[in-house]
Amino acid sequence: MGRLDDVDLSGTLSRKEQDRLLLRHGARLAQLRLALGGLLGGGELGPPLCVLLEGWDASGKGGTIKRLVHPLDLRHVRVVQFAAPSPDERRHHYLHRFVSPLPGRGGMAVLDRTWYGRVLVERVEGLATEEQWRRAYDEINGFEGMLAVDGMIFVKLFLHISAEEQLRRFERRRADPLKAWKLTDEDWRNRAKRAAYLVAVEDMLARTDTPLAPWHVIPAESKRVARVTAMQTVIAEIERGCSERGFPLPEPLDQPV
Repeated sequence: MGRLDDVDLSGTLSRKEQDRLLLRHGARLAQLRLALGGLLGGGELGPPLCVLLEGWDASGKGGTIKRLVHPLDLRHVRVVQFAAPSPDERRHHYLHRFVSPLPGRGGMAVLDRTWYGRVLVERVEGLATEEQWRRAYDEINGFEGMLAVDGMIFVKLFLHISAEEQLRRFERRRADPLKAWKLTDEDWRNRAKRAAYLVAVEDMLARTDTPLAPWHVIPAESKRVARVTAMQTVIAEIERGCSERGFPLPEPLDQPV
C-alpha cells in the first residue's frame, strides 16, 4: 500500500458550490498575497511563497493554476511552466534552470512541473542514470531545505487521478478540436508506463516529504474538488508558514458567501 492508495477520489462538487468556495477562499488568498507583498499591514515583506505542481498527465494542473491565480493581481504572482530541458540547459546541473524563477522575499511563484522531473520522467524514461536519480532525493531535500531555512514557504501539490479517469480525459481531448493539441504521442507512451511512474511517484512522496517542504496529494478525479482543495491547501500552508516564521497576517475578512 502506498500513499496514493489512501487518497479518496470519490468527492464531488457542483459547479455552483465550486464557484462559491473559490470566491470565498479566493478573497482570503488575495488578502494573504497582499500581506506577503507588504501591501497590507506595516509594509514589511513576508516570506517568499513557491507553489509546486506535479501530477499525472491530464490531472488538471493548468485549470488548477488558472483558478488559483485568478483572484490575484497578475503583477503579484509569477507562473512558470517547465518542459524538457533545452540543449543549453542540459549543460548545467538539473537544478540550475529552476533558480531564476524562484521568488524573493514578498514574492510568489507557481511552478508547473518542477525539479521533480529528475525522479519522475527522467527516471522512468532513462534520461538520468540510476545513480543520478537516486542521488537526486538528497539533492532536492537539501535544495528545498536551504531555501526553507532562509524563509521560503513551499507548497508542493501532486494531483492524483485514477488510470480510468485519465483514459476518459485523454479520449475527450482527442475528440475535441480545441483540446486535441494537448494530447501527444508522449502522453500515450507515458500512460503505457503508468506502473513504473506509480512506483516513481510513491518513492518521490516517501523520500522528499519533509517537515520543511511537505507534500500534499490532491484528489483530482473531480476537477472542481481539485481546484478548491488546492486553493485551501495553499492558504493553510501560507498561514502555517507565516506563523512558524513569526510574520503577522490579517484576520480573515467577514464574507457573506
